[in-house]
Amino acid sequence: MRIFLLLALLLFPLSALMAISPADSLKPRVIVLTDISPNNVEPDDMESMIRLLVHADLLEIEGLVATTGWSNSGGNAEWVRLIHDAIDAYEEDLPNLRKRSGQDDFKDNETRQKFGYWPSPGYLRDRTVVGSQSRGMEQIGKDNVSAGSDLIIEMANEHDDRPLWILVWGGGNTLAQAIWQVQQERTDQQLKTFLGKLRAYTITDQDRSYKDGTPYNISSHQWMRQEFKKDLFFIWDECAWKFQNGTGRGKWNQYATHIQGHGTLGGMYPKYKYGVEGDTPSFLHVLPNGLTNPEQPGWGSWGGYFEWAMGPDEETYAYTNHDEMEAYSICRNQLEHFYPATFNNFAARMDWAAEGTGNRNPVVRVNGDRLHNVKLSPEPGTSVTLVASGTSDPDGDNLTYSWWVMSAAGTYNKEVTLSGENSDQLTIEVPSDSADKSFHVILEVTDDGTHNLTGYQRVIIEPK
Repeated sequence: MRIFLLLALLLFPLSALMAISPADSLKPRVIVLTDISPNNVEPDDMESMIRLLVHADLLEIEGLVATTGWSNSGGNAEWVRLIHDAIDAYEEDLPNLRKRSGQDDFKDNETRQKFGYWPSPGYLRDRTVVGSQSRGMEQIGKDNVSAGSDLIIEMANEHDDRPLWILVWGGGNTLAQAIWQVQQERTDQQLKTFLGKLRAYTITDQDRSYKDGTPYNISSHQWMRQEFKKDLFFIWDECAWKFQNGTGRGKWNQYATHIQGHGTLGGMYPKYKYGVEGDTPSFLHVLPNGLTNPEQPGWGSWGGYFEWAMGPDEETYAYTNHDEMEAYSICRNQLEHFYPATFNNFAARMDWAAEGTGNRNPVVRVNGDRLHNVKLSPEPGTSVTLVASGTSDPDGDNLTYSWWVMSAAGTYNKEVTLSGENSDQLTIEVPSDSADKSFHVILEVTDDGTHNLTGYQRVIIEPK
């Protein structure tokens, strides 16, 4: 039996497609904790900050917090000025960047931002603060309250159903401090509610020294994972940052050619000292591109692949991918595949910053949907046809199609037969032994514009 999905709603119940509501047009909320430091100390946080700002139309940046970490062991609160320097450069390039989405002006109320909205420099400056200025769990307490920990609490307290992603580029003790403050002031149930709003993505564990042999139990990261393991969503990355750091260094000529000197932001994009943009995977994980579901770290994305497992500390669990896990090699293989698309996406945005014109991503639609992962539940042994003929390119570029099965994301591990992998229509032979299992089909659509840009759609097949 062949099931055609041109009119999917006629053939499947509404529950077969992921729900779409008006709130889905709102950006993901993020707060960045960064150990940003002068270029002669470690420039990679500034590199990631510049890349973040040219993606500000896709993320609601609720806070930029200067903290400690491997690049700032403490006592350098004045380095928050480096974030302001980046915002100043963003302000210079903003008239060009706004042309990308046709934005004429700024809203009086810049909360609850929709996709395509570029925040004003004033909005970002108001949310740029200093966090904890000493590393380690021993610092957590009444004497460690900061504007950064207060900001996290304030943003989590807002009446907003969207998760609040805390992207930890340095040490996470500003987050730990915020949790400690709430723990002192609220009931257990209120604390549980607070934690349920948070999502932490940490770039390694920088609330301790980078030196080999430094114990993990001095870090507030371990405390958070131990004390709140049932309530705090915690990603501990040990793969994506290393891949980006090393690959960026190995391909530095691309950055020198296509990033540095492009606009005011490109003019201040520094050359690496140790590696390139090690913190960037944290927000690539959250970017809404049709591939990503940040709530599902085991699905894989531009920001890495993770499994729920014991961390390198051998005491606590997290979504992680350290080098003693199979997840580490899966993560690296996926990132190797996605790297050209992620870099081109950055390069095209730097063109917009410099010139007010450039390439834009294809708009991918599978069965009429875009950005949201499509979920279908066909019968085993049937055929399913996916149609992407509604896909378009805003610049009129020619498009190429590539459909493939992301095997690590599902629970069905055998081969799935696909027909039409390089066209806008794909037929899937649903295996007869796949009942109550799942597999993920990825559609990549790439244009032929300058810096070939890719759009995605993920289709989750759960045969019943």
